[in-house]
Amino acid sequence: MDLITTTADLAAACSRLAKHPVITVDTEFLRETTYYPLLCVVQMASAEEAVVIDTLAEGIDLKPFFELMGNEGVLKVFHAARQDIEIIWHQAGIIPHPVFDTQVAAMVLGYGDSIAYDALVEKVTGHRPDKTHRFTDWSRRPLTKEQMHYAVSDVTHLRDVFAALDADLKKRRRSEWVSIEMEVLTSPRTYDFHPERAWERLKTRVRKPKDLAVLMEVAAWREQEAQSRDVPRGRVLRDEAVTDIATHAPTTLEKLAHLRSVPKGFEKSKWGADIIAAVERGLARDFSKLPKLEKPRNNSNGAAIVELLKVLLRMTAERHAVASKVIATVDDLEEIAADDEADVPALRGWRRELFGDAALKLKRGELALAIEKGRVIGVQRA
Repeated sequence: MDLITTTADLAAACSRLAKHPVITVDTEFLRETTYYPLLCVVQMASAEEAVVIDTLAEGIDLKPFFELMGNEGVLKVFHAARQDIEIIWHQAGIIPHPVFDTQVAAMVLGYGDSIAYDALVEKVTGHRPDKTHRFTDWSRRPLTKEQMHYAVSDVTHLRDVFAALDADLKKRRRSEWVSIEMEVLTSPRTYDFHPERAWERLKTRVRKPKDLAVLMEVAAWREQEAQSRDVPRGRVLRDEAVTDIATHAPTTLEKLAHLRSVPKGFEKSKWGADIIAAVERGLARDFSKLPKLEKPRNNSNGAAIVELLKVLLRMTAERHAVASKVIATVDDLEEIAADDEADVPALRGWRRELFGDAALKLKRGELALAIEKGRVIGVQRA
């Protein structure tokens, strides 16, 4: 197979692919040492051909590829699409649409939580993909024949996986479930990495307005620093350190140095003063205008309720052959345990029909769980 290295060849290939209602797409990239992923290779396939694009080729303009990604008449099929879409969004300001994510579809069809591509291919087609080049350096040139074969097989196997999953979704009347998930996947907000929202990505729950204010400022500073230096967030400051700084709010370099999570000598660098400035901006904020903090839950039985909801969730997932993760998360269960009107996906749409209503009945004592012949079942109570 010839590698596409010129804009003219890319435009011709995209023109051919645009004539098909469905194409499969995958990307190879590097981001271990950078904030922004480096797009190295794009591979695509229609029912008739497969192409591999050298996105690092000198002088190549990827505009035809980006236009194809935005073509509303062509369904773009990915597996675990979020990072692929993020790359396209960053480089071209375009979110591919319409899209179909085989990993999401597989979850809806009961293949497990976030199943890997090679495992899904093997389950659906019986073919065991070659994993040799999964972690290869795709930025090195020239690309080898083995790398080319790997890239092509990714999108050709994906054709078969899509066909099988799509047919099963239609048979089980779950296509709409996947469509709803694709709305989230293709929302610009999903890829909004503005520094002022960086604190939302942190897996921490601050309880005091002061802590939240400082967290927002320090997280925003780290995001800006990572973007400007094009390095991973953790290279600037680890999540643990950001959280510690928010909690302790050091206002001097000496106090900053006393935090164990902050790298030794960090306070002496130019970034030490930046951190102190961020802390001071946080402390100067109007706390009344901050996002509302989650209130501590006073229900002494909350943990027990969550455990019962987990049992119900697993029972529901097994009965309907749907991955539990796509129905509800642990955070969802905790919200439901605390509030019957919780604003969580599990209490909306198909998830509510499948699980949410039963979860609320369990809370109200209208549904009980029992074991019958070694299986958990739900028992309606009068």
